[in-house]
Amino acid sequence: MMWWVDGFHWGWVLFGGLMMLLFWGGLIALAVLAFRALSGPRQSSVAPTETPLDILKRRYAAGEISKAEYDEMRSDLQK
Repeated sequence: MMWWVDGFHWGWVLFGGLMMLLFWGGLIALAVLAFRALSGPRQSSVAPTETPLDILKRRYAAGEISKAEYDEMRSDLQK
């Protein structure tokens, strides 16, 4: 019995150390997940689906810009 030293089995020491690492790793992972869930939504890196021409049309429809400004900006965008 190579692992048996004075009535002490080293396999239990290794198993205990592994269990301690799993316990603390799981606890830290749980804390990180809880923090991320409670900190609110993250900003998405996905490009916006609204094109510049859509924004221009929306601004014109809302009355933010005049017909002349709309036509000028639309022609600039379509070049």
